Amino acid sequence: MRNLFFLTFIAILFVSQNANGQKVISGVTFFSDMYLGGEKLTINGGGLREKYFIDLYVAALYIKTKTKDASTIINSDEPMGITIKLVSNSVTREKFIESVNTGFKNASHGKATKDEISKFTGAFIYEFKKGDIINFKYTKDNGVLIEKNSIKLITIPGIEFKKALFSIWLGKIPADETLKSGMLGN
Repeated sequence: MRNLFFLTFIAILFVSQNANGQKVISGVTFFSDMYLGGEKLTINGGGLREKYFIDLYVAALYIKTKTKDASTIINSDEPMGITIKLVSNSVTREKFIESVNTGFKNASHGKATKDEISKFTGAFIYEFKKGDIINFKYTKDNGVLIEKNSIKLITIPGIEFKKALFSIWLGKIPADETLKSGMLGN
């Protein structure tokens, strides 16, 4: 009887989490939907970024219409976002910036200027720690809004910068192939 009660409790908890619009990806809870630029975005997918068997962060991709086509997402001029939740203290500010710089060099779409990359990396002035949340929110009118722990850091205008930024995770040479696959809903 106690096992039945426990299983019922777990089922109710699971249903209430889904009813509250949450989705668990690699053990991290994300909201299922995000509103951006007056548009409702839904999680397309997400996954874990790891390196040398160390879990670094979990990321979720939010878009208007679900698709598994990376080029369609990268080239789209519609509102979309990426949310990253750090799951390790191994992700330092310096390592994050180094990784992003490599990602911009490998970007298969768009073009980020040296000035844009400098502004982007320069916005991250505080150290990173486990539990930090980083958002990249794109709208056609404003460009990419970068937030850390709900604090606006900078907005970088332009679709070309957005394409280059999203290529870091979804391009032909992604930061992590498994994470790319997860973000595409595979």
